[in-house]
Amino acid sequence: MNKLTQADSFLTLHYRIATAEGEELVSTFGLSPATLQMGSGQLAEGLERCLLGLGEGERRIFDLTPEQAFGLANPALVECILLAALPEGMALRENSLVEFTTPEGRSFSGFLRELTATHGLFDFNHPLSGKAIRFEAEILSIL
Repeated sequence: MNKLTQADSFLTLHYRIATAEGEELVSTFGLSPATLQMGSGQLAEGLERCLLGLGEGERRIFDLTPEQAFGLANPALVECILLAALPEGMALRENSLVEFTTPEGRSFSGFLRELTATHGLFDFNHPLSGKAIRFEAEILSIL
């Protein structure tokens, strides 16, 4: 019997994420396949939903709206931060990802949109939020 992907399955798969226009952003095709556990946060929830019910050997392409993929951009996650409030010596460059660490040791990233002498405008949304994407997946094995 052909196994089907479930919400807690361990999968080995190839996948590709591209813009709706076809610009490839991430791909494991031609490389080693990815192995992941469904529901663990290794893959975005919207992408995992696409995989549910797929069988071993199945290859599918999904055209996803922003809401189905990484969600809409949240304006509340764009913040203007005083540079003096940032850790001393932090490397800052416009149009780049900046890594932050919380006092508890967790790390997260923000995209530095604009930089002035006193402030930085950081976007903490997922880089693909607000974008339609094409997601292609080939299930190699299901455990």
